[in-house]
Amino acid sequence: MVSDQITIVVRGGGDIATGSIYRLSKAGFSIVVLEIEKPRVVRRAVAAAQCVFVGQHAVEGVAFQKVDIDGIKSKSPGVIPVVVDSAGQTINKVNPNILVDARMLKRNIDSSCDLADLTVGLGPGFTVGDNCDVVIETQRGYNLGRVYSDQGSSAMPDTGYPEQVNGYSYERVLRAPCSGIVQAQAAIGDMILEGVIVASVGNREVLAPFPGVLRGLIQTGLKVDEYDKIGDIDPRAIRSHCFKISDKALAIGGGVLEAVMTWVSSTRL
Repeated sequence: MVSDQITIVVRGGGDIATGSIYRLSKAGFSIVVLEIEKPRVVRRAVAAAQCVFVGQHAVEGVAFQKVDIDGIKSKSPGVIPVVVDSAGQTINKVNPNILVDARMLKRNIDSSCDLADLTVGLGPGFTVGDNCDVVIETQRGYNLGRVYSDQGSSAMPDTGYPEQVNGYSYERVLRAPCSGIVQAQAAIGDMILEGVIVASVGNREVLAPFPGVLRGLIQTGLKVDEYDKIGDIDPRAIRSHCFKISDKALAIGGGVLEAVMTWVSSTRL
């Protein structure tokens, strides 16, 4: 069975999900992406989810277009459709061969092995034989991107610790100082000095804790709660990194592609 005869639904269009979508797209698979109405994606520049706000968006040459369920087949050639569908109702209509759950929910997973011939789950909260057929490790380290297929296997628990970059960990993550509406005061890719106003939430300012490049910031106009993650500063200050899929996302995407190709090679349809 060749790749262009297989339909894959990917739930989630964040930056980690987009690494998998990118790998699968380059391998020639037909993909439909499902997203929520107001995705709070920090690394919007490299996320399929951004087209929910702007209609069309491209990530490293892969084009995405927001469509409704009926517009999936009528989308432009070579463009991956993104459907706003938090409940997953599109899954039954598309009837995919493969489902990749890349929402990174970590808990309260509502996927199941019955949703497609192959169900792939990314990260904590997924267990082989329970809510998916295959789990991909998303925790940085020796096992990042590894494919687990043994019954009862699951990914490592979420540590809650952001990756350390140039000695910064928690400090890299910008969080809402209060509940309110986010308003950007800087753009993704901007070089930021310590103390510069990056965004505001309600009437409170969010200041850069150290100099670097603004790698991510959620969409202006979204409502957040106190302490929600809203941005990301990279102390390496390499602007091009803001517009490239991360090494982590590509590694996870490699695991997803391995799981898919293993299934394809063992399936006769």
